[in-house]
Amino acid sequence: MSKTKILVVDDEQLVRWSLEQKLAREGCDVITAASGEEAIERARGNGFDLILLDVRLPGMDGVQTLREIKKFDPDSAVIMLTSDTGVATAVECMRLGAQNYLCKPFVFDQVRAALEKAREEIKLRREVNRIHSQQSHDFGVKNLIGDSQSMRELHALILKIAVSDAATVLIEGENGTGKELAARAIHYGSARADQPLMDLNCSAVPETLLETELFGHERGAFTDAKAMKKGLFELADGGTVLLDEIGDMKPVMQVKLLRVLETRSFRRVGGTQEITTDIRVVAMTNKNLQAAVKAGAFRQDLYYRLQIIPMRVPALREHPEDVPALAAHFLQRFAGESKSHAKQVSAEALKALQQYHWPGNVRELRNVIERIVILEADAVIRLAHLPPEIRAEAAPPQQQIFELPPAGISLARLEMDVVHQAMDRACGNQTLAAKLLSLGRSSLRRRLMKHGYRVAPSETEGASA
Repeated sequence: MSKTKILVVDDEQLVRWSLEQKLAREGCDVITAASGEEAIERARGNGFDLILLDVRLPGMDGVQTLREIKKFDPDSAVIMLTSDTGVATAVECMRLGAQNYLCKPFVFDQVRAALEKAREEIKLRREVNRIHSQQSHDFGVKNLIGDSQSMRELHALILKIAVSDAATVLIEGENGTGKELAARAIHYGSARADQPLMDLNCSAVPETLLETELFGHERGAFTDAKAMKKGLFELADGGTVLLDEIGDMKPVMQVKLLRVLETRSFRRVGGTQEITTDIRVVAMTNKNLQAAVKAGAFRQDLYYRLQIIPMRVPALREHPEDVPALAAHFLQRFAGESKSHAKQVSAEALKALQQYHWPGNVRELRNVIERIVILEADAVIRLAHLPPEIRAEAAPPQQQIFELPPAGISLARLEMDVVHQAMDRACGNQTLAAKLLSLGRSSLRRRLMKHGYRVAPSETEGASA
């Protein structure tokens, strides 16, 4: 650990000198100041770990000095130095942010104990900062990969919401698009980033338990309530609550959620005390809530309360130009996890990935890449490595477009070649081959039998000649 930085502020030269010498022997980097004004000048931009601050100073006293330092350096631990007659003032300083006070004359062991406590807090603060930095990296807006127009607009909206005071956000989008990543990016990009982030999938919790998960309960509120339990709205005070699948919430709970959003207060189940909470609620859904409102399945007042700032995460098929960057990201990620070299994607395979409609969106692409990294040994991902459904949607290369030769051609032979190509491309899957030829499956079967394929009436998918 680097040296502990300490500022000693006292108008008595002997006190400053004595503390400087003893703290230096403890491995500290010590700077001294004889007045409040000098202390503020030295503290600004230095980021001291511990400040020993005398209450009685000429000119600006210790109370004023503390107040000014805390404005620009709230993290420094401050120990007030005072005489017996100044204890009341020192206690007032603790209310303003001082950690403790020492009465003069004090023994150095008291200073050493304060130093050790400050060091423990420094270690804890650094660990918290490390975790926060890691979370910001893992869940920041940059993890929503893509440079298309729609993704750039999404990134900009996330950043605007994060720094705003918006208390509610509604994120809509299909499954697998990255709604939760967007929600977490809002939290970790906001002033609430150091506060709790709690999440709950409304469709995964039985209706009977959802209320206690959100609001908590008092002891004895129901048969199994052996002890008081805090809910998410209480645990996340100062932070963010993510509510996934909000469209599946039952009407009774919708009313209770609306009250929390409007009053910023609630009661635990079985309780009478009104508890206030300062939370941002980010709701997510894969449903069309506006349609649900029209159908009477979702409360209109709750819908309008949630969608003060609406956000829609686009489906992957709407921004296929981001597929190469996403594929490269997942290849790098899974190569690292499997301790292997990152694979490359051939031009033909990449074109197929971009042409596929991705019903499972980014999650489906991630799963496809992970499967290939695990199963395929080749350094280059080729069209043959992709799942049949992706290959089936790949447009044939331009040079395969048929042009009638001057001397003519046998139509039967041409049909046979085309049918064979379709079956090869679909790896023998008749449904996919029929889709490639814009035929019904029964029409394809007739042509297969016509051109020599052995096709039994009960033949299952995947059969080939």
